[in-house]
Amino acid sequence: MGSERREQMKALGARLRGLRAEARLTGAVLAKRAGVGQPTVSKVENGRMVPSADVLDRLSRALGLDESTTREVRDLLAAVEAASGSEQLADAAPLLGATVDEEVRSAQLVRSFQCVVLPAMLQSAEYARHVFESAPNSTPEAVGRAVAARVERQSVLYEPGRESVFVLTEAVLRTWPGTPALMLAQLDRLLAVESLSTVRLGVIPWRRPVPVLPRHGFTLCDRRAVVLETFDGERLTSDAAELTAHEDTFARFERAAVFGDEVRELVLRMMKEFRDLGDRLTP
Repeated sequence: MGSERREQMKALGARLRGLRAEARLTGAVLAKRAGVGQPTVSKVENGRMVPSADVLDRLSRALGLDESTTREVRDLLAAVEAASGSEQLADAAPLLGATVDEEVRSAQLVRSFQCVVLPAMLQSAEYARHVFESAPNSTPEAVGRAVAARVERQSVLYEPGRESVFVLTEAVLRTWPGTPALMLAQLDRLLAVESLSTVRLGVIPWRRPVPVLPRHGFTLCDRRAVVLETFDGERLTSDAAELTAHEDTFARFERAAVFGDEVRELVLRMMKEFRDLGDRLTP
């Protein structure tokens, strides 16, 4: 991370921390009022995370900032983003999609549909490494930082008061990078996550027709934004028409999926297939 960007992040964080102190709020109280995770408040205030514009606005409202101070903190965020644009891609790579990630982190209800790649919140470290290594101009250092950040962000799955619903096609579980051993570890992680009370994991088996031919994956953050995934990136939108269309589409995919025991049986059966494949590939 460039020194200019780091200093701008620290300046934004210090200002928000000062405003919170003036309002006599703890980080936990501010997080609750703003509808974000407490770790988000801590990381922003310590200059270790760049908030999205939406998260900054929610923090500003929770702090009761007047128009002038709200404009001031927005300008500080703009300065961070301007510094980001001047850095080399290799340094910025781990931070690409940070706004999207923060939108997901701050949501109380996350609903994600995927038809090729596992949702970011469910990826094992090795699976995520293959995802980041496939990006253009990736470097080992950037990939390592990106993987660590992705794994750390998955802690929100364990936070009470949140709900995460993932719907995958069976093709996601059969589209694998690396080795069969990697996928065995990944599928084992899916079983562990599926058991959480805060998570619902559904799979549309190949034996069931899909209600809509999927063209891309997407993630709904509460009922305020949708992350649209394309071949070369992600787009975040709060357009009402797009939100409504994707909520309806997700509901149709969800109705087509199996959950609970049927998902566990499917994953266990697939683990056996990957073990057999690994045995056949072993010299």
